[in-house]
Amino acid sequence: MIGKILKTMRKEANLSQAEISKKIEFARNTISQYETGEIQPTFETIEKIANICGYEIVFKKKKNDKISLSSNNIEREEL
Repeated sequence: MIGKILKTMRKEANLSQAEISKKIEFARNTISQYETGEIQPTFETIEKIANICGYEIVFKKKKNDKISLSSNNIEREEL
């Protein structure tokens, strides 16, 4: 499922796999494998690709759509 989402975001942003791969410094083949579901990207990689494509990852609470979390409104502890 995430592969389809990544591909849709990339296409909506009019970017090629090569352009994405260059910006995140991964091989183009890796981007292709993410999109086909052959390998799964980390959350950090998904977030990088989303940002490059102009998207923000947001989690909304089902019962109350006024509550949402995103990487922009929460602080992360570095591990």
